[in-house]
Amino acid sequence: MKFVARESKPEAATKESYTYGDYLTWRDDERWELIDGAPYGMTPAPSRLHQKISTELLKQIAVYLTGKTCEVYAAPFDVRLPKGDEEDEKTMTVVQPDLVVVCDPKKLDDRGCKGAPDWVIEILSPDTAAKDMKIKWNLYERVGVREYWLVDPGNKTVQVLLRGDGGLYGRPEFYAAGDRVKAGIFSDLVIDFGGVF
Repeated sequence: MKFVARESKPEAATKESYTYGDYLTWRDDERWELIDGAPYGMTPAPSRLHQKISTELLKQIAVYLTGKTCEVYAAPFDVRLPKGDEEDEKTMTVVQPDLVVVCDPKKLDDRGCKGAPDWVIEILSPDTAAKDMKIKWNLYERVGVREYWLVDPGNKTVQVLLRGDGGLYGRPEFYAAGDRVKAGIFSDLVIDFGGVF
């Protein structure tokens, strides 16, 4: 099953499979992601609650990372996920997660991140929930994202997925509003969801 937030393809796009090179030519007033060459429209402006949650998470993570090698970024921030060593313009997957933490400075450049971030947080919305919970879950697991959080504003819950020794995500851990959630990739970072929701 294919999930597309909006039915239309980018105005500049007329083919079946797209690359980052195509993506760079599309209009700036529309937001898109490419996953294995397929375009997925994104909501132009997230809800106020979505922005509030993103800002609070960003603040808590950024304070923790002060003086450390890892960096946190909020959308819109391009994450290119090449299958091999192809040139940027040939890459067929570029996503804009709500929040990403990148610990390898070699993956960062002026265009964003090239390669799997260490931690991705997606904040669910009615338009993107199915994509985030299926397509992106599979994508992030496949490319090696170590930790994936799905934050659900409607239910005030968080699903935490950690990459196991076999390269797959283990059983999700669930948390609710008011819980303090420990980040798996850091030994001493705890996010207070009392202030997030």
